[in-house]
Amino acid sequence: MIRRLALAVAVLFAGAAHAADLTVTVRDKAGAAVENAVVTFRPAAGGAKGPIRFDWPMRMSQREIAFEPHVLIVPVGAEVSFPNFDSVRHHVYSFSTGNRFELRLFGRDETRSYRFTAPGVAAIGCNIHDRMSAFIVVVDTPYAAKTGPDGRAVLSGAEGAGALTVWHADLRAPSNQSTRQITAARPPAGEAVTIDRRAAAGSRH
Repeated sequence: MIRRLALAVAVLFAGAAHAADLTVTVRDKAGAAVENAVVTFRPAAGGAKGPIRFDWPMRMSQREIAFEPHVLIVPVGAEVSFPNFDSVRHHVYSFSTGNRFELRLFGRDETRSYRFTAPGVAAIGCNIHDRMSAFIVVVDTPYAAKTGPDGRAVLSGAEGAGALTVWHADLRAPSNQSTRQITAARPPAGEAVTIDRRAAAGSRH
């Protein structure tokens, strides 16, 4: 019995050790790392076999007259909360196709929520404060991540042939995204993507 248990544990850890992590590095044409790019991978073999869950909160806060985070990835069907930590009221909305909504005026320490039912990018704004902007990227794949200041995103468990898509608010391409076919293999693979980025004065990246 002990030998069987030890063998099962060994197999479990061996599988975890060999799980593929696809690291994608996104840079612009000048070679600078691109932060807040959303990277997704869709295996050619098919989509998710169960509910998609991510480790980060399904939350977009309003704090100091800004949305936090500036870019949020959520799975299709996720309910996102919009807590207000400011001393002023906010009126949150999106006119994006598939995920149009409006959360009318609400004040400090109040929260409103909205369920995102369609894949795509929802551009978020505040009807009271024009300078406030953010993006919620609604995905139908578990392989999704956002680049950090170093321009890197890690897609845990992504392997095999499939489509790699990079989205960024300033990417000069239809729908602000580019897609290419890749094969993510073991050992853990890496992909480098260079994007043509618009100059966006005054925006956060």
